[in-house]
Amino acid sequence: MGEKYKEKHRPQYHFSPEQYWMNDPNGMVFFNGEYHLFYQHTLFATSPVFDKMHWGHAVSKDLTHWEELPAALYPDENGAIFSGSAVVDWNNTSGLFDETPGLVAVYTSNDNDPETNRPRQRQSIAYSKDAGRSWTKYENNPVLSDVNIADFRDPKVFWHKDTEKWVMILATGQSVTLYTSPNLIDWDFASEFGAKAGSHHGVWECPDLFELPIDQDENNQKFVMIVSIGDNPEFKEGSRTQYFIGHFDGTTFVNDNPEETIKWLDYGRDNYAGVSWSDIPDRDGRRIYLGWMSNWRYANQVPTEKWRSAMTLPRELALTSSEHGICLIQKPVSEIQQIRQETISYQDELLNQTNPLTINSISNLLEINIEFEKVSSSYFGIILQHSETEKTVISYDAVTEKLFVDRTHAGDNSFSASFSANQEAPIKMINNSLKLQIFIDTSSIEVFANDGKAVFTSLIFPNDPCNQIILFSNEGKTRLTSLELSKLKSIWSAG
Repeated sequence: MGEKYKEKHRPQYHFSPEQYWMNDPNGMVFFNGEYHLFYQHTLFATSPVFDKMHWGHAVSKDLTHWEELPAALYPDENGAIFSGSAVVDWNNTSGLFDETPGLVAVYTSNDNDPETNRPRQRQSIAYSKDAGRSWTKYENNPVLSDVNIADFRDPKVFWHKDTEKWVMILATGQSVTLYTSPNLIDWDFASEFGAKAGSHHGVWECPDLFELPIDQDENNQKFVMIVSIGDNPEFKEGSRTQYFIGHFDGTTFVNDNPEETIKWLDYGRDNYAGVSWSDIPDRDGRRIYLGWMSNWRYANQVPTEKWRSAMTLPRELALTSSEHGICLIQKPVSEIQQIRQETISYQDELLNQTNPLTINSISNLLEINIEFEKVSSSYFGIILQHSETEKTVISYDAVTEKLFVDRTHAGDNSFSASFSANQEAPIKMINNSLKLQIFIDTSSIEVFANDGKAVFTSLIFPNDPCNQIILFSNEGKTRLTSLELSKLKSIWSAG
């Protein structure tokens, strides 16, 4: 492996391209034992060049170790290759295959209208007969266009069993539009959703739509719609992602919540444009999601040089009942456990203002599993100390019932006035306890609170790795019920 993947701030167990720019995950599909990850990619620059965007390509057999392959889709006479999805055409509905199933990619072609020079976005398809190693563009591309809509992009396609049709959910400005097709080529308008629902802080992008059981009850299911929201300088968070829960009959999505209800997928600043893998086998049964670990507010300015951007950890999504109704929860896929190495444990420690617990870090790559029990303190948490002047603080305010991830002093934030942030999420303790699962990589932190009921994804750029972990309790006592520190192994290590 040499010096590859060893640069300063290079993630060690999150996927990042060997070099150049990367953004939205695209075309995520499972086929022949491989998880395919395509992504927005430039082949020559560490900033996006939108008129020359490609689909990069990587594959994994375990959602943890990735092999980067040559770029899959290149710009053509219809324009750059923007975001989209891929599916297995098991029954050859498209007529593009012979006796064996193949992959069909559905993506946005982005160019300017030659007559008016206005930006133009249209949907095209390509197909692969060799498990994604080579692709043929459909000869009659594009297959879907609407000259009246400027933002007309990011198709996510799935097979709807009840109606026996393909469904496409497409981002269309400040809403999503649904189309149906018998063959992935001929598309008919079905319905529109979202003109007045949820957040409209920015343009809607990268939608997804899928069904999940509630509380693991296969007889009680709801549809989940994910919609990312582009950066708007009027709002401090930059780009972020919301979701809706409701019913879908193959034509129309009906939101279960009032239109003004906003449900955030992630309370950190750095999980955007995420979508789920298609065609994961029924015997597996998971809905697995992956996001782009950045934010359009500063994605071009982050202090990396050879490459730019990484993906989040893959996460299993589920629906659970709560005091706030049905909520989407996330947990890291179980496959991440294979890179765990040594673990040290602590139990039943009583913390107070004069008695914090300070532990030397066992690695710069860490998984921390911790459970706090409130005794008399209303404010407690964990400090990840990188140096005398650099630290990341995760704290809980039991009065306001909010969890905070503060990266204000976590390292380099000079590249953007928007980067310094104390991120917060509402979450209640369960039986007076708070559980946190924390993943620390060289330039990111991911926090899953109370089994994924609230999640933070946050970039950090410390000059030094975490060398001490301090558990604190202010103005009273907190019991540290349990603590496990697990060293993680780089996925780029040889052998």
